[in-house]
Amino acid sequence: MDILSADDVRHVARLTHLSLTDYEVEKLRAELSSCLTFFQTLQEVDTTGVEPTGHSTDARSVMREDEPRDSLPRSEVLANAPHSEDDYVRVLPIFG
Repeated sequence: MDILSADDVRHVARLTHLSLTDYEVEKLRAELSSCLTFFQTLQEVDTTGVEPTGHSTDARSVMREDEPRDSLPRSEVLANAPHSEDDYVRVLPIFG
C-alpha cells in the first residue's frame, strides 16, 4: 500500500525547490512510501520499560577530558605553517 500520493511528493518537492519529472515523482513516491511503512512498523514495537538512549551499546568516549592548558609558542606555530608573514599565518584569499 502506498502511503503517499504523487501530489504529496510534488508538494514536498515544491517546498524544497526541487523540480521533478513525472518519472522521478513516481519513483520517489514508491521509495518514500516504503520508508514510511517501515517507520509505521517500528511504531508498533512495544518499548514499555525501555530507557531512551543515544546509542544501542554502552558507547564510551575514548577522548581525553578537555582541560585548559597553555597555547603553543607563536614561533612553533609559525614554524609549522606552510606560509607566514610577520607574526601571522598566511593563507590564500577565499574571495578574489
